[in-house]
Amino acid sequence: MSWGTELWDQFDNLEKHTQWGIDILEKYIKFVKERTEIELNYAKQLRNLSKKYQPKKNSKEEEEYRYTACQAFLSTLNEMNDYAGQHEVISENMTSQITVELARYVQELKQERKSHFHDGRKAQQQIETCWKQLESSKRRFERDCREADRAQQYFEKMDADINVTKADVEKARQQAQIRHQMADDSKADYSSYLQKFNLEQHEYYHTHIPNIFQKIQEMEERRIERIGESVKTYAELDRQVIPIIGKCLDGIVKAAESVDPKNDSQLVVEAYKSGFEPPGDIEFEDYTQPMKRTVSDNSLSNSRGDGKPELKFGGKSKGKLWPFIKKNKGATPEDFSNLPPEQRRKKLQQKVDELNKEIQKEMDQRDAITKMKDVYLKNPQMGDPASLDHKLAEVSQNIEKLRLEAQKFEAWLAEVEGRLPARGEQSRRQSGLYDTQSAPAVNNCAQDRESPDGSYTEEQSQESEVKVLATDFDDEFDDEEPLPAIGTCKALYTFEGQNEGTISVVEGETLYVIEEDKGDGWTRIRRNEDEEGYVPTSYVEVYLDKNAKGAKTYI
Repeated sequence: MSWGTELWDQFDNLEKHTQWGIDILEKYIKFVKERTEIELNYAKQLRNLSKKYQPKKNSKEEEEYRYTACQAFLSTLNEMNDYAGQHEVISENMTSQITVELARYVQELKQERKSHFHDGRKAQQQIETCWKQLESSKRRFERDCREADRAQQYFEKMDADINVTKADVEKARQQAQIRHQMADDSKADYSSYLQKFNLEQHEYYHTHIPNIFQKIQEMEERRIERIGESVKTYAELDRQVIPIIGKCLDGIVKAAESVDPKNDSQLVVEAYKSGFEPPGDIEFEDYTQPMKRTVSDNSLSNSRGDGKPELKFGGKSKGKLWPFIKKNKGATPEDFSNLPPEQRRKKLQQKVDELNKEIQKEMDQRDAITKMKDVYLKNPQMGDPASLDHKLAEVSQNIEKLRLEAQKFEAWLAEVEGRLPARGEQSRRQSGLYDTQSAPAVNNCAQDRESPDGSYTEEQSQESEVKVLATDFDDEFDDEEPLPAIGTCKALYTFEGQNEGTISVVEGETLYVIEEDKGDGWTRIRRNEDEEGYVPTSYVEVYLDKNAKGAKTYI
């Protein structure tokens, strides 16, 4: 099958068909180009999505990724970032191996097509020229033959007429001979042009056009083959990244399989465990027996004998039973004494580890400076050894400061872990002599509330003065002013404050409130200037002074 023989008369249709083929190729190039743009945009969106949900550095969110479920999510984000990279690879490969190559091929194809059809038109023009020459010689031969016939007929007529002179007959005879000669010449020319045209026509239809059309056919077949190869490449480029994408998905599956609910539950315990023991059982209160309506006259003096005024109490206790640790709303103490024992231990251990890392970093820097100084000593032309003394001394000072700081936190850590005797609550406060403070009268919060026996109490506490004596403290303690009393409280049950930060109370004992419950189930109280700490709010009945600073108003 050859276009040259089968389609010898379809020059115009072949021209249209080959142009359509180029249009199809350009359409495919445009398709691949748009696909690469989609892949790039998709990869960009995936990267932005992964970045959006990445934990922020040095934030609480970063700490949450200790949990295996969060780690699986983080692994998914990282794998999606790699997943996006593979789509970028697809885009880059399709651009370089398909779009660019085909675009260059299209230009070459257009030039080749133009050359082939130019040769075809040139052959057409040649055969048309021969045809025109043949037609011209044929018409001239036909005309000369008619003229020769007329001249011959005129001669014969003149020769037969007896009235015509001999000279006129001779003239007619000569004219007839001339016309016959011209007809013979035209016949020869016509024969020559006819042979030439037949030769050209044979060459045109059996040589030139078949060769040109064969080249066009080969060009078209190469175009079709090139499209097929490009489509195959299109699929192969996608297939090449499938193993890597599979690894990304395998990584996500592996991260999902590493999720450990038990481990996460243990991390929750480590994160929030206070170290306190839960409160004991609440004793049964027999309301069929007479109840004490007020605190005895010597309730305060019996507990400490410091001459505190008589107070009367009434009302019902709060229903909080679970002892959450007190959260300090102010600045965090340096030794984290505001935290429960277990949380404090973790914070101190973390601080010790950070300081040790800083110490190691400074020591590495010191070793590097020392080595550089030795090099300068051996090779003075490289630098002045004395120029490093100041830097070396500065680093040594930093190391010493960090070691002292680490020793301080290690001492606190040892104290929490029970390796050292615990300091009292007083040891965390700044020493000094405080002026006498007046504890304002505290309105009984049980006022207008029904007491256990059905009666009402509307008494106010009298003013009392507390003198805080000066005491020597260590330099590492906080510069914290003692909190003023904002009310009083009565111990409903006995509480053994065995953990640091708590204080033991006896049932019926009256003490001063210096920080009310902020919702975590703990109230900060003071027995005297030397003893203060936290007790469960459910173990005491609180009476706040409305006029005291920071106190809430209770009705």
